[in-house]
Amino acid sequence: MKEAILYRIGELSKLANISSRTIDYYTSIGLILPTMRTDNKYRLYNVETLQRLERIESLKKDKHTLDEIKEILAQWESITSQKDLSLKLSELEQQLSVLQREVKQLEPVLDQLKPIQAKHLYTRLLPQTAACIEALMLLMNKSSLM
Repeated sequence: MKEAILYRIGELSKLANISSRTIDYYTSIGLILPTMRTDNKYRLYNVETLQRLERIESLKKDKHTLDEIKEILAQWESITSQKDLSLKLSELEQQLSVLQREVKQLEPVLDQLKPIQAKHLYTRLLPQTAACIEALMLLMNKSSLM
C-alpha cells in the first residue's frame, strides 16, 4: 500500500506558491485543515490540501471573498452522490435557461448598438460577466459583439 505524502507548512507553502502566513491564516479560519500533527505539534497537510489551495487561489482571482470561497468549497464537498450531482447539474441547466431568455430579451437592443457602443459596453463589464455573455451568445448561435 502506498504511503500518503504529508507536508509541513513550509513545504506546502513552496509547492502552492503561497506564504506560510497565508496557510496559517487559512488554517485558523477553517479554509484548510491539517491532516495530522506530529509529536512536536507540527501541522502536516496532505496532497488534497495542496489541491484545495489551488482552488482557493483560483476563486480569489475570480474576486470571491474568503467567506464566499469557504461557502463554495463547502457546497462542492456536499455534492457527493450521483443524485446530488445530477440535481446540481439540473439547477445549473435551469439557470442557463433563465439567462438565455434574458439575453434573448436584450437582443433587439444589442442588435441596434454600433460597434463602438458595444465595445464601450463590454469595457464596463467584469471580465467574467463579458465571458458569460459571450458564451451565452455562442450557445444561442449568435455572433460575437466584441
